[in-house]
Amino acid sequence: MFLTKVKILPWRKHVFGSTPLPGKASFSRLVLGIETSCDDTGAAVLDETGAILGESLHSQKEVHLRTGGIIPTVAQQLHRDHIEAVVQEALERSCVTPAQLSAVATTVKPGLALSLAIGLEFSQRFVRQHNKPFIPIHHMEAHALTVRMLQPVSFPFLVLLVSGGHSLLAVARGVDDFLLLGHSLDEAPGDTLDKVARRLSLIKHPRCSTLSGGQAIELLAKDGDRKMFHFKTPMGQTYDCCFSFAGLRNQVTMTIQKKEAEEGVEQGTLLRCVNDVAAATQHTVACHLAKRTHRAILFCKTNNLLPSNDPTLVLSGGVASNQYIRKVLTIIAETSGLRLICPPSKFCTDNGVMIAWNGVERLREGKGILPPDVDVCYEPKAPLGVDVTAEVRAAAIKLPPIRMKITN
Repeated sequence: MFLTKVKILPWRKHVFGSTPLPGKASFSRLVLGIETSCDDTGAAVLDETGAILGESLHSQKEVHLRTGGIIPTVAQQLHRDHIEAVVQEALERSCVTPAQLSAVATTVKPGLALSLAIGLEFSQRFVRQHNKPFIPIHHMEAHALTVRMLQPVSFPFLVLLVSGGHSLLAVARGVDDFLLLGHSLDEAPGDTLDKVARRLSLIKHPRCSTLSGGQAIELLAKDGDRKMFHFKTPMGQTYDCCFSFAGLRNQVTMTIQKKEAEEGVEQGTLLRCVNDVAAATQHTVACHLAKRTHRAILFCKTNNLLPSNDPTLVLSGGVASNQYIRKVLTIIAETSGLRLICPPSKFCTDNGVMIAWNGVERLREGKGILPPDVDVCYEPKAPLGVDVTAEVRAAAIKLPPIRMKITN
């Protein structure tokens, strides 16, 4: 029955949004995924082949652009206002009723506490009303596994997850088995790019008024000269795989203040060199990510953590949508003999699909599946896997030089 469905609905085609054939949903187990970890309310229904039967997403981007950043209480209220409609729309588009679901998977960690609370409260009411198993999902685990929905990627593989709230390097050894090699020490890269964009007042730029901060930086960087400003790559003498971007943001802020004084303009005015600042900032972020990833690759090779045949680096998370960063990581991967795989941009940002897929993976292996009446707590801060960052630091791996010729 399962194989028959695959032949009728090729999963690779179907996963990118083709319409499910009537009556075919009953051929395999179905999972509803719900995502409310930050500022997007997402829901999706998937079957065991990875076919997206229906999905819905409500983005809060325009609201938070107007307020200059995410205000947790505002995000919470928007989730509360839209979650029921988003879930209902995903079910209707999938032609699936709650009774047909095999389980509900929901992000419970990490993320904004007020946002996580809305998704968890709704989900627990839902599973108890319909008597369905509940699968709590780690947001970063879901990002790491999304690529397996799109193409065959076997464990173990190295994964770099970069977003507005997180950055980490880990070896994925199984659906719920990760070795954490490095993580954010302060700001996440997406947060840094957003803050630099706000300090540059890019929302006033005619090409950037509807873009997020990271998107605006990437767009303007294409027309900028990154060599006009030299920002130091963070933690150059710290030989581990952790990330720090707060110092970079301070460098950029001081440079902006200096240029405002030179141009005789007040804060909030677009600088003439805005494209160059954007290009230099983006390049420094990319280089920091690349150097930590390069060290992680060397650590994995030294400790035989990746297969010798076709080792893989997966890049995911919202910042992975940045094409310049992808180019830099491609150079690192190819130089090191790894294959770089990035999900399409629509699957890098937060969505219900990745949560549902994580639920499918766990359902297949019978891991982390709870009865509907079990109380679950959300966790705003939650590490991923077993932390081996101390071992990485102790290895003190120095990086060989790599020449990178990159065009914007």
